[in-house]
Amino acid sequence: MLLTNLFIISKLLLLQLLVVVVVKVVAVVVVEVVVEVVVVVVEEEVLVLVIVVMVVVVVVVVVVVVFVVVVFVVVVVVVVVVVVVVVVVVVEELVGVVEVVVVVVVVAVVVVVVVVVVVVIKSSSSCSSSSSSSSS
Repeated sequence: MLLTNLFIISKLLLLQLLVVVVVKVVAVVVVEVVVEVVVVVVEEEVLVLVIVVMVVVVVVVVVVVVFVVVVFVVVVVVVVVVVVVVVVVVVEELVGVVEVVVVVVVVAVVVVVVVVVVVVIKSSSSCSSSSSSSSS
């Protein structure tokens, strides 16, 4: 009995480790793509702030996804990052560099808030009814 429990726990730990590695790889790829797009769009002095904001957002998202292993969160994050890139490109074309910084900061805050809300909803729903979350 004890051996079976240890085997199950080790399998779960390996699965969690695999998820963490996959999420980190995805986060690195996303950051590289965003940086390449932003390099084309934004002037150099703004680039540092944009990169810092994006890295902070990705780190927060990775931490959240590690704690709550949900595919839905990953999908939300990818969509939000794509929206951020598109918004930055459009705003830079329309108005200028200062507004890009403001938009990046605002969108980063929105990303963090959305991820926290999703995690709270998911964790509260999984606590109340674990059977419904496993079926979806």
